[in-house]
Amino acid sequence: MPKKSPSTDQPASFEEAMAELEQLVAQMEAGELPLETSVAAYKRGSELVKFCAGQLDKVENQVKVLEGEMLKPFAADGVAEADE
Repeated sequence: MPKKSPSTDQPASFEEAMAELEQLVAQMEAGELPLETSVAAYKRGSELVKFCAGQLDKVENQVKVLEGEMLKPFAADGVAEADE
């Protein structure tokens, strides 16, 4: 009986997709899957990565709109650029 990827459903959320992707990676790294199942898991993982990238693009576009298309550089050390 031929098997398709573990799940072809669209994830409900970014977090759900990341959790499923982490689970697939862990199984593949542990060598728990037979070859055909590994290939299906890899395909599903690729779909999940594309989904997550799309979600991140949507959020980035929303942030651009909220910031008036002018994203401000993030100061990692918390210091603003005030050299007076």
